[in-house]
Amino acid sequence: MAAITSVVDLAMDGDVAVITIDSPPVNALSADVRDGLDGAFRAIAANPALKAAVLVCAGRTFIAGADISEFGKPPRGASLHAVQDAMEESAVPVVAAIHGTALGGGLEVALCAHYRVSDAKAKFGLPEVKLGLLPGAGGTQRLPRVVGAKKALEMVTSGAQMGAKDALAAGLVDEIVEGDLTAGAIAFARRIVAEGRPLKKVRDDTSKLGGDAAALAPMFADFRQSHARAFKGFDAPEANIKCIEAAVALPFEEGMKVERSEFMKLMSGLQATAQRHVFFAERQAAKIDGLDPKTELLPVKSVGIIGAGTMGGGIAMNFLSVGIPVTIVETKQEALDRGVAVIRRNYENSAKKGRFSMEEVEARMGRLTPTLALEDLKDADLIIEAVFENMDIKKDIFGKLDTIARPGAILASNTSYLNVDEIAASTTRPESVVGTHFFSPANVMRLLEVVRGARTSPQVLATAMATGKAIGKIGVVSGVCHGFIGNRMLGARQEQANKLILEGARPADVDRVLTDFGFPMGPFQMADLAGLDIGWSAETSKGVTVRDRLCEAGLRGQKNGKGFYDYDADRNRTPSPVAEAIILDYAAEKGINRRSIDDQEILERCLYPMVNEGAKILDEGMAQRASDVDIVWINGYGWPVYRGGPMFWAEHDAGRDTIAAALERMGMDVSPKLKSGW
Repeated sequence: MAAITSVVDLAMDGDVAVITIDSPPVNALSADVRDGLDGAFRAIAANPALKAAVLVCAGRTFIAGADISEFGKPPRGASLHAVQDAMEESAVPVVAAIHGTALGGGLEVALCAHYRVSDAKAKFGLPEVKLGLLPGAGGTQRLPRVVGAKKALEMVTSGAQMGAKDALAAGLVDEIVEGDLTAGAIAFARRIVAEGRPLKKVRDDTSKLGGDAAALAPMFADFRQSHARAFKGFDAPEANIKCIEAAVALPFEEGMKVERSEFMKLMSGLQATAQRHVFFAERQAAKIDGLDPKTELLPVKSVGIIGAGTMGGGIAMNFLSVGIPVTIVETKQEALDRGVAVIRRNYENSAKKGRFSMEEVEARMGRLTPTLALEDLKDADLIIEAVFENMDIKKDIFGKLDTIARPGAILASNTSYLNVDEIAASTTRPESVVGTHFFSPANVMRLLEVVRGARTSPQVLATAMATGKAIGKIGVVSGVCHGFIGNRMLGARQEQANKLILEGARPADVDRVLTDFGFPMGPFQMADLAGLDIGWSAETSKGVTVRDRLCEAGLRGQKNGKGFYDYDADRNRTPSPVAEAIILDYAAEKGINRRSIDDQEILERCLYPMVNEGAKILDEGMAQRASDVDIVWINGYGWPVYRGGPMFWAEHDAGRDTIAAALERMGMDVSPKLKSGW
């Protein structure tokens, strides 16, 4: 085997050349890989004895995509287009042998082979849209020529992956190889040579496009309309659609020009920068400052959960779904039965949607042990308390757990605001206590705030983060402060939102401005959804706040169809005249002179204090890095991913100086980090 570069080798199996890419961990299309492929195809072209070539990858995957660390940097090495041209124009058939994933540029390379084979587990996709981009190496032009325009639309606008079986049915691969992939690919190459099969160039085949531009216009229109809500605010989906339209309407080279033009527009735009930031920030969040990455993890083979309500049941599902047994505890049989029934119903609904079988439902439920006895948690490796947000209740539970839980067990609190150190102090083992703030619905939401107490041990912290990853969560480490990262910043936003509706803005105005910005819902929609009476008591209410008075008037939110909005049977909302009257009366009673408030002021007063609070969190060391704050808000609170998170937005869009000056005009205490940068 001859090394073309340090990561690409060329070997001869008789009259078949075998090109092997070996560039761990994912064989990304780095400059060294591109140079190696360029050299390999030059060598193949210079060898008249060769009859075919096979492209394979070592390690766990085929080419998994571009090397995004090169984005935004001066180009070096052979261009990807030059490599693709050499491959496509090869005088001998080229067979791409695919295992693992062929994603992005990897699939675009494979589409330049004359034939493609894979193993049974291979997956294929063009996920560039998730980075605010589109496939920039012919993917939007070649893919529809293989799978059809409609399927290509679905793939490029969602980034969804296609399995080997579907890829074979769609014509994306020509054969699924059983046994050794390289040997199977070589045998396939010899067979197509013996049979005299043509050099199939995807670029020249228009038979699967499904018709001309006029015939497909209704399909494109329907696709845009049906996905309008999902694509709202994003630039990349529409650019991808335009490129698929070009594949249908134009010759290949003209379509490539459209693809290139749209790619460059996206690449130079802020959304792509923001989405790349998020991509790297998610990975950075897993790194824990001051913690040895080799810290030994504690075993988590069984989990105990205290509380079978909405949060406890949702948390339990995360573990049951990945094969970890759960013992769930309640104080009353009725509450326990109700919680278990909700878990079963959720799983059965998923099975009805085809996500897994009814047998799998039973398997997951079989891992659940319901009980009324706290003592049944004595052997659990991890115990998560998920009860009412009350310090006295939580301290009482942890005091009991201290006498029940086995030595070395992790004791976690699903608190969203309370002091984890105070909770830990109710035990004799504060080093075993950590905060695990799940977000509702806990079986769906990706974010997990892992709260590091003053005495939380490195092993417990590392294990909590690793466990979060194991159940599909994105863990972010927070220090101990009221509300941690996300809810602390949410409090700053809500304070201003509440002032705005007294000073002259309507709740619907505030919600509209924030949903126009990109949030899935505004603060008053969110309050109605959660329930205005959460934490409110009729016995202790004194009408001190607007919320008190709304609840006293019987307005509870969506649960009874009356809140800041009135809701019909289908949960369509209209602003509530009752709520508006209560707000107006309250403002008059407090002597507040109402005025007209424009959208820009609403946006600034809701978001600027949030950014300032985020800067204070960083200044106090409650978050490890600004990008962690962004990940919390994107994954826990619906901050639009194409805006990169509040700290990215402040740095790259709104401007830190602009925000600081506005906050000073509002008379607020501005964080030094907001002025100096993070």
